[in-house]
Amino acid sequence: MRISDRLKKLKPSATLAVNAKAQELKAQGRDIVSLAVGEPDFGTPQHVRDAAKKAIDDGFTRYTPVPGIPDLRAAIAGYYGQFYGVCAGAENAIASTGGKQALYNLLQALLNPGDEVLIPAPYWVSYPPMVELAEGVPVIVPSTPENGFLVSVRDLESACTPRTTVLMLNTPSNPTGCHYPQEALDEIARWAKARGIFIISDEVYDRLVYDPAKPSTLAPFWQKHPEHVAIIGALSKSFCMTGWRMGWMLGHADLVKACAKIQGQSTSNINSITQKAAIAALTGPWDLVDEMKTAFVRRRDLAHAIITSWPGVTCPKPDGAFYLFPVVDSYYNEQTPDSAALCTKFLEEAGVALVPGSAFGDDRCVRFSYAVADEVLVSALDKVGKVLASMKK
Repeated sequence: MRISDRLKKLKPSATLAVNAKAQELKAQGRDIVSLAVGEPDFGTPQHVRDAAKKAIDDGFTRYTPVPGIPDLRAAIAGYYGQFYGVCAGAENAIASTGGKQALYNLLQALLNPGDEVLIPAPYWVSYPPMVELAEGVPVIVPSTPENGFLVSVRDLESACTPRTTVLMLNTPSNPTGCHYPQEALDEIARWAKARGIFIISDEVYDRLVYDPAKPSTLAPFWQKHPEHVAIIGALSKSFCMTGWRMGWMLGHADLVKACAKIQGQSTSNINSITQKAAIAALTGPWDLVDEMKTAFVRRRDLAHAIITSWPGVTCPKPDGAFYLFPVVDSYYNEQTPDSAALCTKFLEEAGVALVPGSAFGDDRCVRFSYAVADEVLVSALDKVGKVLASMKK
């Protein structure tokens, strides 16, 4: 079978691969706990589900405009006014099939062959493959746990070349949960603008930021300089709508039109029912977010205390999202030489699914998701700790 060279180079999603392996073991009768998938364990709010049911009952099941119905696009724009005081119009928003498609469209619209894209590491697994599919060149900018896995202007400057055209930022981060304060984000934005570098700001977890940290965004910078930045958002995490596939881009009206052209030749509009549900989510109430934040802070603190009690393990305490990304390479040995081998060991011996740090650009680490019930989390971490203890004997 003839497969394109482009696809041959593409690696499958590591997070989905781990989940598939875990499901396979479950089918064999194994008791498997997954701390691998970034999916809240809360249900979609009732008022959102009710809006979807009403859309079905009203027969709202036809094609819609490619970028989304006007009310949805206005609700996306209104979100940035409500939370960040930014004035945006419906023409600045496009709804896509999750934040993933919004990112894909954006890179296809921005990149020419050979353009370099700065990607701070650790990074979300799909960033480099998406850049490569757009014929761009991923340039990885490493960070350190000592600096909270955050990069500085100096780090970015050292990786910059005349071919650098785009910078990918993600705050709070998947996989680390670490978060850029507003001052740091603004400093990077000013540097990028001076350099003529376009910023893609992935802010999918922006509502899941925990006190004393505060949400940060490039939305105000976008309002002043719309030709220099685009913002990616989604309802997957903040409204427990992973399966609804609802994401968006906020950007210059011309960029929105370009992304709509791409989307129009691929998926067209997102699910019509999801659009009505998304309007209900974006216009409130937001009670569920506060409920989740309370639970996630408790789970973060619980998991962080356990993980950092393991000898030789260090882990920055994250300010957002629902991940921990500890450095575990002190446990590597001849039989378990890297994060992938360690995760396989955890899965086979402890029945706990985790994602290797190599998938996120840092092989020293492993990603833990704490988006599970407290007792499930503690039990899983206890099993992982026992595997690590056995490796030190």
